[in-house]
Amino acid sequence: MMSIFTILLGIGIISLLISGVFLGAWVNSDRQRANFHSETKEHRSFRERIAFWSGGIGVVCLGVAGLVYML
Repeated sequence: MMSIFTILLGIGIISLLISGVFLGAWVNSDRQRANFHSETKEHRSFRERIAFWSGGIGVVCLGVAGLVYML
């Protein structure tokens, strides 16, 4: 049976990976520049909102997982 630590750790890691994908953190600079200039302001705003929310969830889940591990 999976513990709460394992579940929170998995959710945190997956959320941070999703955030990185939406921010374009895993592409090189040429590709990131091309993506930036080819998207609309609304699309960029949507991507950033998803990235910041999933990143925030990831950080909180990893923090709680750390607290659970320490206790």
